[in-house]
Amino acid sequence: MTMPKLGRRALLGSAGLGMLAAPAIVRAQAAAPVAQDTTQLEINRAMPPETHRFKLGDFEVLVVKDGARPSGAPNETFGTNQSAADVAALLEENFLPTDDFVNSFAPTLVNTGSDVVLFDTGLGPGGRAQGLGRLVEGLAAGGYSPEDVTVVVITHMHGDHIGGLMEDGKPTFPNARYVAGQVEYDFWTDTARVGTPAENGHKGVLANVQPLAEKMTFIGDGAEVVSGITGMAAFGHSPGHMIFNIESAGRRLVLTADTANHFVLSLQRPDWEVRFDMDKEAAAETRKTVFDMLATDKVAFLGYHMPFPAVGYVEKQETGYRFVPKSYQFEL
Repeated sequence: MTMPKLGRRALLGSAGLGMLAAPAIVRAQAAAPVAQDTTQLEINRAMPPETHRFKLGDFEVLVVKDGARPSGAPNETFGTNQSAADVAALLEENFLPTDDFVNSFAPTLVNTGSDVVLFDTGLGPGGRAQGLGRLVEGLAAGGYSPEDVTVVVITHMHGDHIGGLMEDGKPTFPNARYVAGQVEYDFWTDTARVGTPAENGHKGVLANVQPLAEKMTFIGDGAEVVSGITGMAAFGHSPGHMIFNIESAGRRLVLTADTANHFVLSLQRPDWEVRFDMDKEAAAETRKTVFDMLATDKVAFLGYHMPFPAVGYVEKQETGYRFVPKSYQFEL
């Protein structure tokens, strides 16, 4: 039997008949009006934090959305050495607004069976006025308490990664030991930061990280955190920025932290300067080195600021990389 061809007019006509045939459904939907002054982010903040769980070999990974916020004109953060028009054009090509972007935060917990390892701690109490700092809520939704965490790994010491280390002057994760890069810690605790643009970061580290120093192991490139988890130097975004290779039962994932901070602007144009990269040239070289490796080896990565649940792959393109979000790869 030959099926009739339906043109656009016929499809629209059928849709109209469907709407006429179901007036009760339309009325029921209209009875719950949308709050006109409420943004989508405000709606999200009123709901439990998003979490995402998947298996990596014998490990369990839980990604928590610590929060998200609009962050202003994209060209003031990404492509700061490019024209605003060029930044806007790339966003438009990728179906994204050109006047604002959303920044989200994704601390990640890895349960190895022997250890419960938390990577980064979100914004903590300092972010809650903005509906952020929801890590502990998210852990609870995933079945974990702060007391369950045995290792806290700090990829680097910017405020959105260390803000949740302390709560009311006490460690948020009381039973944990801590792991951080030696280069990173030495930079931020040095009093030479006083009177420089890094002074506020220095104060944040003194308040949130230094009190935990006695329980902290300081590592460098290639150091093992626990069996199956290894640190890798990825300097540039910050002076001692670290990423982490995670392997279990033949499966591999790289936590790239802030190597790339936007799934389009950082990945498709890795050479473009980013306002928050402290050494912009080194950060660009690190981006290309890390994502070349991931693209070549077809390895999954989890980026702290990628679209939630922040896990995906990259495909090499002529000028950079295309982000391919995770689907069911870890479910089989």
